[in-house]
Amino acid sequence: MKKIIRILFSRITVIALLFVLEILFIFSAFTLLGDAYGWIDGILRLISFVFVLTTIRDSTHLSSDILYMLICLLFPVMGAIFLLFTVTSMLSNRLFYRVMKEEKKSEAYLIQDEAVLPEIRQKDKAAYLQARYLSDHCGYPAYRNSQFDYYKCGEEGYPVMLEELKKAKEYIFLEYFIIEKGKMWDGIHDILKQKAKEGVLVRVMYDDMGSLMTVKSDFAQSLEKEGIHCVSFNRLHPLVSVFMNHRDHRKIMVIDGKVAFSGGVNLADEYINAIVKHGYWKDNIIRIQGPAVWSYCVLFLKNWNGVTQEDKDYSIYRRSAEEDGEDGYIIPYGQTPLGNSNVGQNVYMNILNTAENYVYIYTPYLIIDETMVNALILAAQRGVDVRLVTPGIPDKKIVWEVTRSYYNTLIRGGVKIYEYTPGFDHAKVFVSDDQYAAVGTLNLDYRSLYLHFENGTYLYGSKEIAKIRADLEEAFTKSHLVSEKESRTGFFRSLFRSFLRIIAPQM
Repeated sequence: MKKIIRILFSRITVIALLFVLEILFIFSAFTLLGDAYGWIDGILRLISFVFVLTTIRDSTHLSSDILYMLICLLFPVMGAIFLLFTVTSMLSNRLFYRVMKEEKKSEAYLIQDEAVLPEIRQKDKAAYLQARYLSDHCGYPAYRNSQFDYYKCGEEGYPVMLEELKKAKEYIFLEYFIIEKGKMWDGIHDILKQKAKEGVLVRVMYDDMGSLMTVKSDFAQSLEKEGIHCVSFNRLHPLVSVFMNHRDHRKIMVIDGKVAFSGGVNLADEYINAIVKHGYWKDNIIRIQGPAVWSYCVLFLKNWNGVTQEDKDYSIYRRSAEEDGEDGYIIPYGQTPLGNSNVGQNVYMNILNTAENYVYIYTPYLIIDETMVNALILAAQRGVDVRLVTPGIPDKKIVWEVTRSYYNTLIRGGVKIYEYTPGFDHAKVFVSDDQYAAVGTLNLDYRSLYLHFENGTYLYGSKEIAKIRADLEEAFTKSHLVSEKESRTGFFRSLFRSFLRIIAPQM
């Protein structure tokens, strides 16, 4: 049943339906209009061609728009309806309008300490340019004297999350893509119920599509009865929801404004290996303490108030966080699909473009455009040791085929690709030159880089970067290094993968 529902909500299903409707329209129109249909068809195709030219002119990530252009050219009638419905759904969506207002409102709460950027500039030019981009252009301040802890798997970080939740005195904020009943959620849920009874403000937000198969329809109401405030993000609606790409893929936990957690882990049992779905689940949890927690608090409040509109003043949640001595610099950042800046991709690109010795990468999916492909290859050709770890056991076989379709090009360009033999690699990490890292929720795929609400944390000069590098080096020893010969495919498989590349932005 779960697979059937996912197929029905799939955008690929919509495209197939458009094809059938287009054929029916052509047959009916030709029968009714005869020779006059040729003129009508020509006009529609001309309109479609104009749309394609306009898209080419205005697109900031053309590879992800190829599918829409092909739909419009191949199905001029139904394609136009599809695109019109998509655009009007986006423009008329009140949630996104309110989130954009909250984005603007949040600028007053994320203020850069004027002394920090000059400090970074004196120490490291590459880190300074990244920090300046995130602070000046994107509005995410750089912080000093904040503590960062990296846990290399979900089962290592989960007990730490529970201990910090038990300490909560004022509020707990949770924002997750997936919540599912089981050992992990039950352990958190028990604490949330107790804290709500104690008078702690508890808020839980989950993505309605991400948790479609994992929570019941009355999940939010059941938590509300326990004193836990709960909302779903971007509620699913028949027909309209099929066109809504923009999901809340963030993983955020904020406790009393003093501690925050993030990483790749959702609140479900496979993420802590309490159950086995695709072999060993390789992931991570991160903990942030100190002034940088405020940025994560604001990230949560923006989406929460996009749904509820209940907080007029974010500053009531700000607390004086203890500074824990100098351990480099931390920049928590978010990404939304509602602006023109692809923050997550640009952070990754900046790391690749400034690397001198190595860049090691965890990604569960590899569905990237020519810009990222060229950046990976260029770094390798400059002499940088570029390595990617991808799953050895996939969670989605079709997506795995797309991931593998990039292997040959990247390997021939000098990039090393390791498939994680024990199971599924779900971590999203860049680490470079023992000085720079980015850890968060952003996969190397179209959805994370362009379409979803995401979050990450950029690190410079932190002692935890050594642990991140060690984690990847351990993963290399457990992974299979893919050779160029292995990456080659036959003619028909190459054609199949080329077709998958076209529809990849909708996977």
